[in-house]
Amino acid sequence: MRNFIKSKNAFTMLELILVIVVLGILAAVAIPRLDRDLRQEAADSILADIRYTQHLAMIDDVTNPFNPKWQRAFWRIGFESCAGGSGMYEYVGSDKNYGGGIDDIEAATDPANGKKMIWSGANCSNGGNANTSDRIFVTKKYGITSVDNGCSNNNQYIGFDHLGRLMNGFAGSTTPDYASYRSTPCQLTFTMTDGNFSITIEPETGYAFISDQPNS
Repeated sequence: MRNFIKSKNAFTMLELILVIVVLGILAAVAIPRLDRDLRQEAADSILADIRYTQHLAMIDDVTNPFNPKWQRAFWRIGFESCAGGSGMYEYVGSDKNYGGGIDDIEAATDPANGKKMIWSGANCSNGGNANTSDRIFVTKKYGITSVDNGCSNNNQYIGFDHLGRLMNGFAGSTTPDYASYRSTPCQLTFTMTDGNFSITIEPETGYAFISDQPNS
């Protein structure tokens, strides 16, 4: 009669150490990739919103020869700081009443969720409310801490006319002289907690692309 001894399978200490080392290597490789993906996601989202702004401008001709302030109504995309140092948000809209700023009723609707693309509250660390698109809170969503507008030292927005041409510095316009028309490329640089990326907008055509990805 044979006695069968059932052997028990278990990891040796050496095998456990090897598994831990492999997991550590995978984590070291994966974490930077996750960071790059977040930057790419932020760049893709903002680029899409710039193109959306241009699209709105081209289907909504705001030219009004009866009001010298009409250029204030150019569709624009801008970036503002939230109260209390709680980050930044993005907005898209058209100053239809020529007041110089964008009100809630003048804001664009996010095509992804049907919510307004502006924030009129104070602190925005919680990501707004049920009526506001959460995509506009660029600090909370992507970690963007600042925006450098290469088009102008005095404002954080760009806009387009009904031909899709690039405009800047028109929020306080009082004369219909197209002084806000930009004839050279504009570059917006976005600083994140671990790096930055830039988006370039060409003059005349208003073509926008991620600066180090010309085919984006």
